[in-house]
Amino acid sequence: MMRSAFYVLATLAVMGLGYWAYVENYKTQHALDEVEDLQREIGQMREKLVVLRAEWAYLNRPDRLRDLAEMNYDRLGLLPLMPEQFGKVDQIAYPQEDAFPFLSSDDSIDVQGNLVGTIDPSPEGEDFP
Repeated sequence: MMRSAFYVLATLAVMGLGYWAYVENYKTQHALDEVEDLQREIGQMREKLVVLRAEWAYLNRPDRLRDLAEMNYDRLGLLPLMPEQFGKVDQIAYPQEDAFPFLSSDDSIDVQGNLVGTIDPSPEGEDFP
């Protein structure tokens, strides 16, 4: 009697493990198919990005932009940049020191913080050099 119960339990265990392996196999196949689809989509997006960069370079050609600026001068009033339009560093007006009284040179601001969900890298508070 004991031997037949053991055979029945062993048979049920083998059948259960076989079913589990069957289910896991299908989950794995589904995950592999999903990864393949994602890799294909990434490849397509990279191809689109290459095309968009080429189109951007084509549309931003200086001679094309110059022609567009000339055609639309009446509406936009765009002129070419000239060296005289650029300033020098000593021409920049910096704010006076008393313009921002809430920020003084002796005040320090603490910028250290922790991100939510980060883990302390030192186990049990040990400090590493």
